[in-house]
Amino acid sequence: MNAHAPHWRDPKRYAWLLGLIVPVSPFLGWGLVTLTGSLIGWYMGVILVFGLMPILDWALGVDSTNPPDSVLAWLEQDRYYRWCIYSFVPLQYAGLLFACWQWTYGGLALTAQVGLVLTTGIVAGLAINTAHELGHKKESVERWMSKVALAQSCYGHFYIEHNRGHHVRVSTPDDPASSRFGESFYAFWPRTVWGSLKSAVGIERTRLERAQRPFWSLDNDLVNAWLMSLALCGALIAVFGVAVAPFLALQAIIGFSLLEVVNYLEHYGLLRAMKEDGRYERCAPAHSWNSDNVASNVFLYHLQRHSDHHAHPVRRYQALRTVDEAPNLPSGYATMILVALVPPLWRRVMDPRVLAHYANDITRVNIHPARRARVLARYGVAR
Repeated sequence: MNAHAPHWRDPKRYAWLLGLIVPVSPFLGWGLVTLTGSLIGWYMGVILVFGLMPILDWALGVDSTNPPDSVLAWLEQDRYYRWCIYSFVPLQYAGLLFACWQWTYGGLALTAQVGLVLTTGIVAGLAINTAHELGHKKESVERWMSKVALAQSCYGHFYIEHNRGHHVRVSTPDDPASSRFGESFYAFWPRTVWGSLKSAVGIERTRLERAQRPFWSLDNDLVNAWLMSLALCGALIAVFGVAVAPFLALQAIIGFSLLEVVNYLEHYGLLRAMKEDGRYERCAPAHSWNSDNVASNVFLYHLQRHSDHHAHPVRRYQALRTVDEAPNLPSGYATMILVALVPPLWRRVMDPRVLAHYANDITRVNIHPARRARVLARYGVAR
């Protein structure tokens, strides 16, 4: 144990358990409906993530303190933090089973069904964040847990594309998961959904070809992930009937769409400069939008300390640090997701921040290659 560890205490140590509230939101919603008779309870996921979290972000403010360098190794070895995140996965699937039962046998009205789909989809989306944390780690059990967490949203290719695609091409026009200046979320969504899948297939095909192994085999991490989702959906349909199939599809779409709107805001407009040799500069803290809002960081396992994550991908969430050079969002992810869903509002809030980050030099901004000349001309740059 590090000798300095007893002299430092993580002020958020027990707050990390709050991240386990969201996966049990189907149960909480049912409890509220049972107690009050109000169907609003089925919208518990929406209430927690897009109601409570923005309010807490505003009320609690930001925390830009970092753990001392001397305790980082000790902090990462503390297994308490691992169990905080491991616990998400069984709770996630308990909530999914309960939601399927309610969908099939609960006699829910249409408004209740909509709320249940939204709540379950939000759990699936935050499960992708849990998978993100686990998928970067070296331990094989954590990598497999990452795939299990992704099965609900049928987004297993994220395990490959994020680790071996996005982290290589982040904040370049080549990255389907980096949004461009002036690009709305609704234009970004189809580009990133299809582009990420296509990229993952290409990455895994190349790996298997080098290893002289067939693409369609259990050695393929995509096949593993797809089989998990197929087995999960097949088992749920077998137990609850074919009527549950639309519910499974809708909650999966909501789940991976929640991931993609987070991708949208993490690197919007940020660009790594190209060097003389035709390669992009090394990814730096300046290439990710950060936020130190306490509530969203606790619920999302420090995902908002995104610059440090790109600098140290295997660093565990409790040890991630805020970086001075990183540009900052005006609020936490929960609030910024809502802003991103309204493109004129998003551009009014974020475009000036992108330009200010680059000292009003539009030529340094990540713009769609086909629109670059037109955008530069609009800003009075003749190139």
